[in-house]
Amino acid sequence: MVNRMNLVKLRFYMLGTLAVIFAVSTLAIAAVLSVLESFSWYSLLFTVLLFNLLQWLMAPYMVDLMYRNRHADPVQYSQLYAVVDRLAARSGIKTPDLMISEIPIPNAFAYGSPLTGSKVAVTKGLLSQLQFEEVEAVIGHEFGHLRHRDVQVMMIVSLLPSIFYILARYAMYSSYYGSRSRDSSRGGGGLALIGGVSMIVYFVLILFSLGLSRLREYYADQHSVDVVEDGARKLSEGLAKITIGTYRMWRTTGPQSYSGFKTLFISDPDRAAQDAERLSSQGMSDDDLVREISSRRLTAFDQFTEVFSTHPNIVKRINALRSQT
Repeated sequence: MVNRMNLVKLRFYMLGTLAVIFAVSTLAIAAVLSVLESFSWYSLLFTVLLFNLLQWLMAPYMVDLMYRNRHADPVQYSQLYAVVDRLAARSGIKTPDLMISEIPIPNAFAYGSPLTGSKVAVTKGLLSQLQFEEVEAVIGHEFGHLRHRDVQVMMIVSLLPSIFYILARYAMYSSYYGSRSRDSSRGGGGLALIGGVSMIVYFVLILFSLGLSRLREYYADQHSVDVVEDGARKLSEGLAKITIGTYRMWRTTGPQSYSGFKTLFISDPDRAAQDAERLSSQGMSDDDLVREISSRRLTAFDQFTEVFSTHPNIVKRINALRSQT
């Protein structure tokens, strides 16, 4: 019953967020079209669609190159392949390609396109720092993204902010040089206003898109709980170790940004230092580590920075999982 209620709430929030995104976009587009009668909106839309389509199709190749992904050896990783096959069947999806990423931080991600098919990658750091049952729960989370078509959904949602960003740059550039002005009433001042409003719309849509991304992380967590036995406990421990492991690695080697495709990851590596702040995990059991993270009090700064994050705050995320154990 708890799981069902959580799914209903998550679906309601996600649909509501999508509705707001499309409503704001529609109203803003209508306002722009009423002002820029001669503006080639279709050309802008075609350009943004083409760029995002090419990015979607080519992104898996870029991800493989950036994170040094390779196909997992069937013999060396036979146990991992067994988990992938089992969870794919439980998730009702076609078995994705299993990839091993050479990056040292503990993490995992799902990605793909019509050209490459679906892929799930686990990093060397994840395999070395997590117990196998925790790796299973992490893979269950990634299968949630594939099951819910999150790559496609977020690509579509990202189109709308892109349109208004390009429109804002176009209008501001045109207002500066006056190349699109026809008369004094529709000159640089009007275009500058349109550019400024478009930039505000872009910022608002980005915030809602980030909020949708965080909701879909919760949704993928719930999927792992549903398809992995004792998934809430296993995923809680896995997320805690991912956060601590990334933080420890950065204390040794220095911060390394993976911001290019960090929305793919199960946990945002760029937030590891903040999420692991004040945690003394030395000598702790897995359960103690999870309880220490879940007992942290969130500050106003934590709440504020989460608004600009692709992933939920680790404290909130683990508490949501612990409520189901």
